[in-house]
Amino acid sequence: MKPSLKYLLAILFCAFFTTGLSAQSSKYKCMIQMTSYEGEAAYVIISLINPSGAYEKTLSVLGTDKQWYNTLKDWYKFQTKTKEKLSAVTGASVGGGDRAMRTIEIEDAKLNKGYKLRFESAVEEQKYHVIDVEIPLTTEAITERANGKGYIRLVKLNKVQ
Repeated sequence: MKPSLKYLLAILFCAFFTTGLSAQSSKYKCMIQMTSYEGEAAYVIISLINPSGAYEKTLSVLGTDKQWYNTLKDWYKFQTKTKEKLSAVTGASVGGGDRAMRTIEIEDAKLNKGYKLRFESAVEEQKYHVIDVEIPLTTEAITERANGKGYIRLVKLNKVQ
């Protein structure tokens, strides 16, 4: 076999296995509408929850002041254990009656496998909502409007094309 053909086959072999290993993911534009509550701006965490109900990954943090992260008790336990880097997914907190837009990325392999998106919220010196909104990661539910139970009025996701 000629050296150039060996080289070409080696490149094709590497390209085939590298593309197979990289997880395909989709981006979703996420709109969060808050209720008209009184008080400080809310901290909201968007997490990927695995089929057994445990945290798997933090997708977005609305609130930049780390001193208030411990008010989101369940997520904070997970975050302190895993020591996830949050700088790329952190943004401003969101006030009562306001809207926030985030773009989140979800691995396509997680769809229809029992995973969920969890939105939890907390406001300084007020109640903490562990499950303000929870959305099953199914092809049907991911883009349906989801109503909140606490500070979040609703969440709507749209796939970014």
